[in-house]
Amino acid sequence: MTLRPLLIATGAIAAAVVGSASATDSIRPGYWSTTNTVTSPIQQTKTENRCITPKAIARFTGCYINHHYTCTCPEQSAANGRIVFRGDCVDAKGRHVLIDGEGAYTATTFRMTASGRANMMGLSIPFKTSTESHWIAETCPPGSPGSNGR
Repeated sequence: MTLRPLLIATGAIAAAVVGSASATDSIRPGYWSTTNTVTSPIQQTKTENRCITPKAIARFTGCYINHHYTCTCPEQSAANGRIVFRGDCVDAKGRHVLIDGEGAYTATTFRMTASGRANMMGLSIPFKTSTESHWIAETCPPGSPGSNGR
């Protein structure tokens, strides 16, 4: 079993929650470095640099993991530098990922932890993840991930 989908989900959750902050209480658009870590069931870490455009921040104002899931997060807020969320995401095959997280952010930093349960091969697998991000620059290199607004 691979944990790559959980790493991808962690990064997307980070983008979604950061994007849900109001325009006056939000991260800066630009080039960001993000380290996503799955701490259980098996530890795995991935770091990537990504462009967060103003369009992307606005796009992720709702509960969102990635394009494979439709998410509902009845509990979600990002204000005054604090993040809290809880929800359920379902993919096209009906597999659920329950998520619960919290974190903190400034205009140039973002930290979040999340936990939940993912259904894989008929088993409900608990997971824990963390994300740490920091703003690198105002301008993104041409062709960098996210520079197309997604």
